[in-house]
Amino acid sequence: MDIIDTHCHLDVPEFDDDRSGVLCDARRRGVAAIVVPGIRRAGWHGLLHLCHEQEDLFPALGLHPLYLNEHRVEDVRALEALIGQTRLVAVGEIGLDYYRRELDRERQQTLFEAQLRLAQDAGLPVILHVRKAHDQVLETLRRIKVVGGIAHAFNGSLQQAGQYMELGFKLGFGGMLTYERSRRLRALARALPAEALVLETDAPDMTVMQYRGQRNSPAYLPYCLEALAEVRGEEQPWLAQQTSRNARAILHLAPSHPVRPPR
Repeated sequence: MDIIDTHCHLDVPEFDDDRSGVLCDARRRGVAAIVVPGIRRAGWHGLLHLCHEQEDLFPALGLHPLYLNEHRVEDVRALEALIGQTRLVAVGEIGLDYYRRELDRERQQTLFEAQLRLAQDAGLPVILHVRKAHDQVLETLRRIKVVGGIAHAFNGSLQQAGQYMELGFKLGFGGMLTYERSRRLRALARALPAEALVLETDAPDMTVMQYRGQRNSPAYLPYCLEALAEVRGEEQPWLAQQTSRNARAILHLAPSHPVRPPR
């Protein structure tokens, strides 16, 4: 089956020792494309180099709110320059995080809006990180209109999901669906239209139940598909095709390359 991981931090040090093996394993399990979102300026060069070397990896660049204290004004200018020089599929991972109370909300908002404007000017979708801040993010998106994007690891309400969809966004679901205790999230995934859904792992974080306590991997995306199909009562092949179509449409991904097993 052709499935797409719309959110995987394959560039981070947690994969330095076995990145090639992880990629081979993911491809062998049917992962045809992986979107790699940037989180801070220091990692952008390595991320772009990695995606340039692997034709089924697609880069996004952004300044993540969790690293707010590392970001500088000149980082936004550097992002603007790279957007003009490099083919990106999105600006991201960007957004607001109100769960971490020590992060200054005003500074988060300023950074978020600056990056939204870059995406708006470039006609690029955005990949959103949102925790305890959906209403504020939605209000901001209504003021600074972008061409849509993905609300990563969506955990808002059904009403908020509808508002994201009206603004042209898809909603990302991943490893948390594999846990039976995630009743609210599973009910939400069941209620939403299939046209709104994309799959993701957020590896190396948010691992699936089958590998609880271990590093997450894009190779575990089939478990996310299996859980989504289970809660929705739909066939995995059809759902794989639909979520992949959704991902390609919102991120303008090229058609998948043939998936070949390692020699």
